[in-house]
Amino acid sequence: MAMRLESPAFREGEWIPRIHSGEGRDLSPPLSWSGAPQGTRSYVLILDDPDAPAGLWIHWVLFDIPADLHELPAGLPRTPILENGSRQGNCWGVTSFSRMGYHGPLPPPGQPHRYRFTLSALNQQLALPAGASAAEVRSAMEKHALAETVLTGIYGRG
Repeated sequence: MAMRLESPAFREGEWIPRIHSGEGRDLSPPLSWSGAPQGTRSYVLILDDPDAPAGLWIHWVLFDIPADLHELPAGLPRTPILENGSRQGNCWGVTSFSRMGYHGPLPPPGQPHRYRFTLSALNQQLALPAGASAAEVRSAMEKHALAETVLTGIYGRG
């Protein structure tokens, strides 16, 4: 069984509801996953926008998600470490990352953008502090990823 990431807020390729955007309440969407491979010790979740004019824009970095979790509720706090032990990285940019926690879609007016929620199953936790960037997390997990799944939503502003 392949790993699968889903949200009750939107399906693959559908519009992300405004409540989960920078135009709305900017709440992280609820997510759930299944099919993690045997040997999974933690998860990493990175949300990015590959359509941003400046380059790959990072909207959320969450790592060391415990292996026994299979869902995240909506509206997670923007604290360095969540109650479940997960650590949040810095995000909200291409080369400069100054915000911690989820920061939802807020593309410039024009064409809708794709937002990729990428969940990776790892064979260990990462030895990184809260506030690590997506690049640091990706580098640390490079040889430890067991599986990956992506949920893509779209969002645009007129």
